Amino acid sequence: SLPFAVQPLQTAFQSVGNKHMEAAATLGASPLDAFMTIASPIAIRGYFTAAVLTFAHTVGEFGVVLMVGGNIPGKTRVISIAIFEHVETLSYTEAHRLSIGLLIFSFLVLMAVTILHRRAPVRAG
Repeated sequence: SLPFAVQPLQTAFQSVGNKHMEAAATLGASPLDAFMTIASPIAIRGYFTAAVLTFAHTVGEFGVVLMVGGNIPGKTRVISIAIFEHVETLSYTEAHRLSIGLLIFSFLVLMAVTILHRRAPVRAG
């Protein structure tokens, strides 16, 4: 799921621009200090977006979880594998309930991200 984090982070850090980093350097800040005190706070929305996109992709992941983690009852069962098992056993009603629950959860997470992005002030970059 890591590739889903790259684009929002790249965009966030590109929006920081060079002038802030150059100003920090002229004031004697080390590159690490400038990154931690200037670039990172300005790019905070990118961190948040990257975390949410990565989380949302991981929630619906199926293949990797099944191959790596298996399906140990009570230990590695995730909702996507539960939906798959209900479809395999022709329990479509339960599969639909879980799918609707996952859809509602995803919608609420994306709505929360949208609301937080609208309320958070955009820092000049």
